Amino acid sequence: MIEITRRQMLGALAATGAQLVAPAQAQGVVPSSTPRFGYEDVLQRARALAAAPFADGATRPPAPFDSLDFDSWRDIRFRDDHALFANLPGAFRLATFHRGFLFPRAVTVNTIRDGIAAPIPYSPALFDFGRVKVGDSLDINTGFAGFRMNFPVNDPHIYDEAISFLGASYFRFLGRDQQYGLSARALCVEAGTGKETFPFFREFWIETPAAGSNRAVIYALLDGEAATGAYRFDLTVGQESTLDVKATIFPRRAGVKFGLAPLTSMYLTGENDRRVRDGFRDELHDSDGLLVHNGAQEWLWRPLGNPPRERMSYFLDHNTRGFGLLQRDRTFESYQDLDLAYQKRPSYFVEPVGDWGDGSVELIELPTLDETNDNIVASWTPAAAPEPGKAFAFAYRITAGLDMPRLAPNGRVVHTFEAPAHALGSAEPADPNSKRFMVDFAGGDLAYYVSDPAQVEAVATTSKGRVLRANVIANPHIDGLRAFFDVAVKPGDTTDLRLFLRAAGRTLTETWTLPWSAPSAT
Repeated sequence: MIEITRRQMLGALAATGAQLVAPAQAQGVVPSSTPRFGYEDVLQRARALAAAPFADGATRPPAPFDSLDFDSWRDIRFRDDHALFANLPGAFRLATFHRGFLFPRAVTVNTIRDGIAAPIPYSPALFDFGRVKVGDSLDINTGFAGFRMNFPVNDPHIYDEAISFLGASYFRFLGRDQQYGLSARALCVEAGTGKETFPFFREFWIETPAAGSNRAVIYALLDGEAATGAYRFDLTVGQESTLDVKATIFPRRAGVKFGLAPLTSMYLTGENDRRVRDGFRDELHDSDGLLVHNGAQEWLWRPLGNPPRERMSYFLDHNTRGFGLLQRDRTFESYQDLDLAYQKRPSYFVEPVGDWGDGSVELIELPTLDETNDNIVASWTPAAAPEPGKAFAFAYRITAGLDMPRLAPNGRVVHTFEAPAHALGSAEPADPNSKRFMVDFAGGDLAYYVSDPAQVEAVATTSKGRVLRANVIANPHIDGLRAFFDVAVKPGDTTDLRLFLRAAGRTLTETWTLPWSAPSAT
């Protein structure tokens, strides 16, 4: 968190040595014939880029920034007293990231004032380089890797980081009482195919925020081997912050698999996947499930995992209503991490604007052995690939929240556990091709049935094999119910499981779903 005094706010722009606006603009005088910079300008640039052969244009940063490790790069900090917008009456502060480590690409960062866009010139005076020893030859070509905007998210006097754009097309933003975890991306290209490429933002434009406003507007130009794009991001900071995204992409070639509104997260270990253990911490994840609100108004919950090999899941849909990677376990005792605070990681939920047609929510789970790798990706894949030479426009809203009770308004999944499909001490032989799943549901109307769970039916189905038994018992510890069901399939088969609760023909919960593979015969 960054705290800025009033004296710093008044002198910040002058201290940078950067003249961002012409004198007439600084006085609020803009010639009537001067066009205002906006989305259409970015759109024209993206269209022109798509019409030309792709040229990466990336260069290595100058020494010593071309050989920094993470700790050295992190030690380079933008000077608080140089924050842009600090001499204006608005509450946002703008700072840039230095090139280096995993972020060697230079991006242009512009500000917009009175409709006029002007680049922020690079200057070593903007940064405290910490332990990094720099020479006297740094110039404006050294450039920036990205930027962040700070805002008093949690305290009127403290300027927390509210949003950042750093690396390829990645971005993150926060609401109140949240701590960075998962990320979003502008676009996925061929994710999960073995030939994935990563488009990147070449240039940004940030509108000068209005006085007293909690809203910021950012434009971005995307480029890459497979597509270019124009993006507009409207950030609204609050208890649950929202980011409204308007995008137009221009495919460079046919038959490309694009993932729209992609979210990227980390899942190492948790209650339903103990493949990797980590000392004293029983759970380590930025998100513990995928929530899908499909076009048929069904809410689906898919627990995440850390599989031994890549696993891909598809939720076919028409005009999907939303999807997101959520962190539902908000209990510190589950993580026991005093520094990283996994219980405060935000959930991101994507809601399309308009009809997205036919396609699927695609979930990719990759194996990982530590918590430094983002091994989870969720995105929307259109059934028909956008055609080259044609603009493909779409829009959506991402909400960053904690519990977000409006999502899955009936009973929701709280825990998922797996066990052998027989009772402890039972004479029943254990079948390696069977498994018991235990799912806790809470919320909605479930508390009403805790005193008499016999009224509730566990509706369990499997795409292969058979469900051996299903049962429901009360779980007063969560003021909800626990459903048990056993399933058996042939050795080596993979089945898709589904479970929900109902009473008197009325659905009481979202639908839990999970793929499960029986061990192969030896």
